[in-house]
Amino acid sequence: MPLKIVAARMNHETNTFSPVPTPLASFGPDGPTFGAAAHAQARGSRTALGAFIDAAETRGATMSVAVNATANPSGRVDAAAYEHLADAIVGTIQAGCDAILLDLHGAMVTERFDDGEGELLRRIRAVAPDTPLAVALDLHGNITQPMIDAADVIVGFKTYPHIDMYETGVHAARLLFEWLDGGPRPHVTWAQPPLLSHTLRSATGEGAMQRAVDSARQFERDGLLAATVFAGFSLADFHDAGVSVVTVGRSQDEAQRAADDLARAIWRERDGFVYTSVPLADSVAQARTLQAQAGRRPVLLLDHGDNVMSGGTCDTTDVLEECLRQGLSSIGVGPLCDPAAVAAATEAGLGATLDIELGNVRPLGLGTDPRTRLRVRARVRALTDGRFRITGPIYTGETWAMGRTAVLETDAFTVVVTERPMEPLDLGVFNSAGVDPTRFDYLILKSRMYCRPSFVPIAAGLVECDSRGVASSDYGLFRFERVRRPIYPLDPGATYA
Repeated sequence: MPLKIVAARMNHETNTFSPVPTPLASFGPDGPTFGAAAHAQARGSRTALGAFIDAAETRGATMSVAVNATANPSGRVDAAAYEHLADAIVGTIQAGCDAILLDLHGAMVTERFDDGEGELLRRIRAVAPDTPLAVALDLHGNITQPMIDAADVIVGFKTYPHIDMYETGVHAARLLFEWLDGGPRPHVTWAQPPLLSHTLRSATGEGAMQRAVDSARQFERDGLLAATVFAGFSLADFHDAGVSVVTVGRSQDEAQRAADDLARAIWRERDGFVYTSVPLADSVAQARTLQAQAGRRPVLLLDHGDNVMSGGTCDTTDVLEECLRQGLSSIGVGPLCDPAAVAAATEAGLGATLDIELGNVRPLGLGTDPRTRLRVRARVRALTDGRFRITGPIYTGETWAMGRTAVLETDAFTVVVTERPMEPLDLGVFNSAGVDPTRFDYLILKSRMYCRPSFVPIAAGLVECDSRGVASSDYGLFRFERVRRPIYPLDPGATYA
């Protein structure tokens, strides 16, 4: 009899400070998919779930895909949405299977549960206490003891920007199948230094994070089954937010020694995980200097304070307004989420010129409200349905939807305005709307890292700009109430034994 496998993908990175809601409809361009539709949607995708499907086909196993659901980071997941997705997964597993493969994020917080993944795994173990279970997680997962206790294998991404999602799925499935084929039983353990890393210090191509990931890879080359450095996601304010190390070994002792060694090394370099922003005016001035040396290639201004993939509202205009104050022009902006502006542009029609208010839509709760909308006179250059297929290296092949989309053009800037928040992780956010991003002197992107593989190759350089949004790197803007204390850098005197 062929091996019977249940797989599922349920991804959400929750920013508990974000006012952006997360209903069921957020989980996909047209909501989540289930069963055969989920299988068809995920097959061939560069995701962990896509890797699970390929691994099952290679060994002739049968696979039931319970759900394929991924949402942009935003506020707490709606309770009803979570129950719908979790019930689909648990119900499919309860019907019977020989192995379970899960593509999760690791930093999901719901309206009812701080540990969304831990709660899902608890429910799974209630109906399938002994079924072999492997989990692929995002590098920004916040690991908890219930997750460690429930899983037989945990493997996380080793790249940020994330370009190894598929490879992580391959790794997790391989360890589980090797065990089922008579190989070593995997043992999962972890270590958790009291450290909140900044997302801009979790890039794996430089600094302390690169050294930590290189050490994890070396442990694997030396024979450890898996080693993952999780940067964590600090804006999910709950007890276990922050850095952790998860290892998988042939024995508990082997795995724990490796986890402890890695965690101690990270703690010694804890200052390398802390990011300090410069004033916004200085960042824009730096961009002007870069452009003077750039020729005709754009300079990227990365608005990481309103980073969509960290739960940003995608509507702040701080960076654009500072650019205008400093006299910059030939600016491309996108996307900016403003449903009212899209409606106004749609009503005015293609080619129309109108006076319109842009951005600063949602109250942020950061002491910056109420915010003033930006008033401009603009021409409606394009109107589209906002759908595009990703051709870049992150989520390759998936179709994403920005909602109805309008392109507005002024003398100084052109902005892609959308109904839904959208991370500019692919050139398609501009190209699908008929905008050539290479023709500008400056590109304002609401992104930290995901934009870089696609946009850095067309750019003359980049500047990181910290606006006062709900994804800001300034921890002083936020009231942390649930995370364990003391923790560095909130508590400079924190220690790690």
